[in-house]
Amino acid sequence: MIWAYLIHLSYNMWSDREIPDREYISAKPYLRFDERLWNDLLRNMAEAGVNMLLIDLGDGVKYESHPEISVKNAWTIQHLKEELQKIRDLGMEPIPKLNFSTTHDTWLGPYSRCVSTDKYYEVCHDLIHEVIDIFDKPRFFHLGMDEETCHHQRYYNYVVVRQYELWWHDLNFLLDEVRKGGARPWIWSDHLWRHPEEFFKNMPKDVIQSNWYYRSEFTEDIDYVKAYIDLDEHGYDQIPTGSNHSIPDNFQKTVAFCKRRLNPEHLLGFLQTVWRPTLETFRERHIQAIEAIREGISVWKEK
Repeated sequence: MIWAYLIHLSYNMWSDREIPDREYISAKPYLRFDERLWNDLLRNMAEAGVNMLLIDLGDGVKYESHPEISVKNAWTIQHLKEELQKIRDLGMEPIPKLNFSTTHDTWLGPYSRCVSTDKYYEVCHDLIHEVIDIFDKPRFFHLGMDEETCHHQRYYNYVVVRQYELWWHDLNFLLDEVRKGGARPWIWSDHLWRHPEEFFKNMPKDVIQSNWYYRSEFTEDIDYVKAYIDLDEHGYDQIPTGSNHSIPDNFQKTVAFCKRRLNPEHLLGFLQTVWRPTLETFRERHIQAIEAIREGISVWKEK
């Protein structure tokens, strides 16, 4: 059973401009990451029962293929490999994440304004294969692909949204690159909320689905909750996602609901998200999120 935690090396996945009252989601030209906190969190995760760490890399790595996108103080590849070994030594499986949604691709630098061009495909190919090599052929590779709507980019200077055949074309391109590298693709599932018929017609069954819902009420008349059931009924493997972003015990509630309602054959595990940078300012939020995983494991083990 997977008990995963999502952590961000880079947090440059949001706006290309300052957003009032939400400073931390605005992209910065330097790495926002506290290594002392990182080390403390790794130990806490291992003690809590976390066995998979999903790392959103973004522009926080000095890639050999595209060093031009890296921010100031980005990790060297050697340093990243050392940290991956540290994670493995603690009994956790490191999995890479690069979010290619146009709402969350500020980390791509100039290439975020080249979407669906030959150059864009070249860069995406290069980064995916380099990351797979750095992670030594990981089991999974998370591609993001969430919230690609005009509404989610309403505060941005530059807005681009793929839709219809183009969204699927680009998704399939990314999926194929991951498969070629020997990993299994993993995405956020919220495209389903807006386009259910299209989703079930076109989404390949080998793609791991992470539907997400961060509130307290779990009833099937809530579309975001019903998506768990719909994915289950269509036979998709799932890693449902909770968070302490809105309420402190959402993860435990997610585990309880999915344990009760989903087919265990397609329930690979659970993912906890905190949606904060890995900075000392947010230490307590991270600690609470990890503790929620410990409690979620207890919920899962209850008779």
